[in-house]
Amino acid sequence: MKKLSNYNIILGVTGGIAAYKSAYLTRLLIQAGAEVQVLMTEAGARFVTPLTFEALTGREVAVQMFPQGKFVGTRHIDFAEWADLIVIAPATADFIGQIAGGLCPSLLAAVVSATRQKVLFAPAMNDGMWENKSVQKNVATLREYNHEIIDVGVGDMACRSFGAGRMAEPDDIFELVTGLLTTEGPLSNKKVLVTAGPCREAIDPVRYISNRSSGKMGFALARRAARMGGEVTLITGPVTIEDPAGVNVVRIETTDQMARAVEERFPASDYLIMAAAPADYKVSGSSGQKIKKSTEELSLKMIPTVDILKSLVSVRRDTQTVVGFSLETENDIENSQKKLTDKNLDYIIVNNALEEGAGFDCNTNRVTILSPGRESFIIDKADKEVVARKIWEYILGDGGK
Repeated sequence: MKKLSNYNIILGVTGGIAAYKSAYLTRLLIQAGAEVQVLMTEAGARFVTPLTFEALTGREVAVQMFPQGKFVGTRHIDFAEWADLIVIAPATADFIGQIAGGLCPSLLAAVVSATRQKVLFAPAMNDGMWENKSVQKNVATLREYNHEIIDVGVGDMACRSFGAGRMAEPDDIFELVTGLLTTEGPLSNKKVLVTAGPCREAIDPVRYISNRSSGKMGFALARRAARMGGEVTLITGPVTIEDPAGVNVVRIETTDQMARAVEERFPASDYLIMAAAPADYKVSGSSGQKIKKSTEELSLKMIPTVDILKSLVSVRRDTQTVVGFSLETENDIENSQKKLTDKNLDYIIVNNALEEGAGFDCNTNRVTILSPGRESFIIDKADKEVVARKIWEYILGDGGK
C-alpha cells in the first residue's frame, strides 16, 4: 500500500517564483497514492500554468472563485470538506497575511478559511520580507490557529540576495505531509467490517432480481475507515468500483453469500457498517435453465431472504458498534426508528430514495443519523466521500462537527 493512498490533498499555489517546485511536490504526492487537487491564485498561475498541474494530476485546476460559464455554487465549501490536508506551497507574504487576517480575496483563501482540516504553509519570499515584523506576526498568528509552518530555507534568492526565505524543498514538504497524515488515527487497532452494493437473486442462469445500489456509499465508508487507521474488510456485491487501497475486499453475489461472509467475520470486528442493499426476497426454486419467453403470464414465487442484521442480535458483544442503513420512500424517520429498535442497532443511517441527490445512482447523499438516546443528526447533501467522513466523526463521538 502506498503511503498516502486514500488521502485527499489540496495543493494551493500562490504567486511566487518557487511555484516551479510545486510541480515536483505534486508528482511526489501522486506517486505516494494521494488524490491531489491543485488550486491556484491568479498570481500563482502567472508563474506556472494550470496546464502543468492538470497534466500531473488529471484534474482541472481551479483558479477563479466565479469562472464564466461554469456552475460553481459553494465549491469553496466542497473543496474544504473534500480535503484531508491543505498544503500551501509556495505561501507568499501576501497570502499568509490574508489568512492571518481572515480575508478571502481568492478561491484558495476562501477554501483555507472554510476548512476544518490542518493547513500546512511553506513560506517563500525575499529575506527582507521574511524578516519583516508584520510577516513574522502573521506567521505566529497562523501557528496560534494550529496551522503547520515548515521552516524556510537559507540560500540564494531569485532576486540575487542571500538569506532566509527560500521555500522548503519538495522532498522535505512531502515528508512532513506524510507525517501529518499517517500518524495513528482514531480507528487504529480496530477491526472494521463494511458491506456495500447490491445483491443478486437468480431467476434463472441469465436473469436475476436486484436493485440500483452503486456501492459508492459503502466504499466511501470503507476508504475513510482505512484512512483513519482501521483494519478494514469490505464485503461487496457486484459493483464497478476500484478496490479501496489498504482494504481487504470480499466479493459476493447473493444475500445468503453476504450473510455467511458477515457472520464469519463479525465476531472479530469492533465495528460493523451495513451499507449494502441486500435483497429482501429471492425466487423460490429458481430455474436451472433459461426460462423461454412465451405468450403466457409468468408467475414467480418469492420468499424472504435472511435479515442479516437481525440474525446478529443474539451474538453481538456490548463492545461492538453496529450501524445499519435504511432506504425509505415514505415515513422514513418513523420506519427507521422501528428498525433501530427491532435490530438492536447503535446507529441507523436514513436515506429517502425519492430525494434528489441522495440514495442510489448518484455521487452525493443526504442522510439522517438516528441513535438511541440522542437527537437525530442531519448531514446535508454532499459528496459521498464527505458524508462518509461526517458519519465516522459522528459515530466516534464528536457529533459530526
